[in-house]
Amino acid sequence: MLAKEIKRGHIVNYNGAPCMIETVNVQSPSARGAATFYKFRARNLSTKQKVDITLRGGESLDEADFERRAVKYIYSDAGEMHFLDQQDYNQYSLPKEDLEEEVKYISEELDGMQALIYNDRCIGVQLPLTVELKVTQCDPGIKGASATARTKPATLETGLIVQVPEYLTQGEVVKVDTRTGEYLSRA
Repeated sequence: MLAKEIKRGHIVNYNGAPCMIETVNVQSPSARGAATFYKFRARNLSTKQKVDITLRGGESLDEADFERRAVKYIYSDAGEMHFLDQQDYNQYSLPKEDLEEEVKYISEELDGMQALIYNDRCIGVQLPLTVELKVTQCDPGIKGASATARTKPATLETGLIVQVPEYLTQGEVVKVDTRTGEYLSRA
């Protein structure tokens, strides 16, 4: 896969290990004839360490050879979160600290989540692009507020705080983008 085709969320092989791309930064050349650099911040899915990768526009990385399996969140205990494979009913457990970013979007009703299986071991989960979460706390809605009005902070059922339009009230279900953490629309 060419450097310009690699996006956030892709999983590539780097130094013999699967790495999930977390951020992409494109550095355009300042001189004529110079190469464009693509700088990636990735997380090694085996060791959980951050990795910085820099490629020129024509260079490439191989996609990691792993399996995606549909899973459902079951429960969490003091140190781990547990997921159930929807096909063969295997149970996977992952440490909470490995799921720091994902835990803000995971609820018991979440569909479309996938476990990433590498060498018969679950190394992470991949969330759908959008999730629907219930607003558990926010200031009261203002009568007559329009869709283009100001925003207010709202706490969702998972503890995530997002900016929502003023007309939304407590108890409503909203769509949130899992890549940016931003409010998209009512569900």
